[in-house]
Amino acid sequence: MMPGQMKLGVFLMGAGHHIAAWRVPEAPADAYEDIDFYRRTAQAAEAGKLDMLFVSDALSLTPLSHPSELVRFEPTTLVAALAMLTRRIGLIATVSTTYNEPYHVARRFASLDHLSKGRSGWNIVTSYYEQEAANFGLDRHPEHSERYRRADEFVRVVRKLWNSWEPDALVRDKEAGIYFDPGKLHAIEHVGEYYRVRGPLNASRSVQGEPVLIQAGSSPEGVAFAAKHAEVIFTAQQTLEQAQRFYANVKALVRSAGRSPDHVHILPGVSPVLGKSAEDAQARYQRIQELIPPDIGLAFLSDYLGGIDLSRHDLDGPLPDVIPPTNGNQSRRELIIAMARTEKLTIRQLYQRIAGSRGHRMIFGSPQEIADQLEHWFVHGGADGYNLMFPYYPGLLEEFVEEVVPILQARGLFRDDYTGSTLRDHLGLPVPEPLFQYERR
Repeated sequence: MMPGQMKLGVFLMGAGHHIAAWRVPEAPADAYEDIDFYRRTAQAAEAGKLDMLFVSDALSLTPLSHPSELVRFEPTTLVAALAMLTRRIGLIATVSTTYNEPYHVARRFASLDHLSKGRSGWNIVTSYYEQEAANFGLDRHPEHSERYRRADEFVRVVRKLWNSWEPDALVRDKEAGIYFDPGKLHAIEHVGEYYRVRGPLNASRSVQGEPVLIQAGSSPEGVAFAAKHAEVIFTAQQTLEQAQRFYANVKALVRSAGRSPDHVHILPGVSPVLGKSAEDAQARYQRIQELIPPDIGLAFLSDYLGGIDLSRHDLDGPLPDVIPPTNGNQSRRELIIAMARTEKLTIRQLYQRIAGSRGHRMIFGSPQEIADQLEHWFVHGGADGYNLMFPYYPGLLEEFVEEVVPILQARGLFRDDYTGSTLRDHLGLPVPEPLFQYERR
């Protein structure tokens, strides 16, 4: 990718990000468990030369959960299948550091990188659904700050394991009978606050050195973590001013952490809806809004506010004055509350607002107008690109690829074709230097 061109990923949540996506006539109701749906969607994104396909996850559900979280494929399993059905697009799987072990995660992503020939990435989350704890033998969800301390050590261990093998450790000399050079294989001997891991990993150094690291938290702890570890940051802002402040702050923190700001890409989530005009696109979206069951919409909002019971309140009145603190998602909760207060939204209006994009920015218009809005944030220091979040798939994605991507290409804002084979190539990210900090045997 040439300098000055935006990065574009597509963020996949089953039939779509809108909680009524499965009810849209053009969207398959069984998308969440249909590999052909995912194949079609991934191949559409690849036809548009997009950088990556980003798969979400959660480890718990309630009867009123977003349908994408009721039944769904485990992300690394799905990404492995999609690696066989695509050739160039990057493939990102979401995996929690709170309810996994570093060795398992290191091995899964190393395997994915080899299977995809260097196209894998890990979306690092610490799990914000508090009920996930009960599925892993815990009485309560670890505290927010502790989850990030654990995540910091978790990522350091995973990276050490990915570097167990030096790049040229596997000799595979048939005549000499030498498979590998023992001096280039390292046990990591990690002993920390949360983990003791000897290593080495039973997977060699991957095609792109290490899978790409993505992070999506915007709380103070999340931003500090991202500045230290992430190469792509997925975030949510509603206005250009908010996006510019976040962008400048994170780039400064990255520099303070001793890293190059050019090697950390900030991609706000954005949900585009196309039409003949902005009014036509809004009308199209309103037809989806009318499919929201009120109990599902209310439960969806309650989840993002930390589980507060809103059923006792007037749906056509404002949020209660006091919203109890939560141990779950911090930054998104604050964004949604601020949206409600600033725009004086009723509870019903608020769940309708977040039903399609969960607090991310929505844009409406003709293909030209959509391209204009994407360009505006990009050229004014609000984004390095975007994570695209369509209300339903695959139709809206296919329209975007056919109608918006050519406009961005014509303006020189997006690539005409892939110029490399790995996800790092697409994103313009360097191959990490090997972490060989171990004693030679």
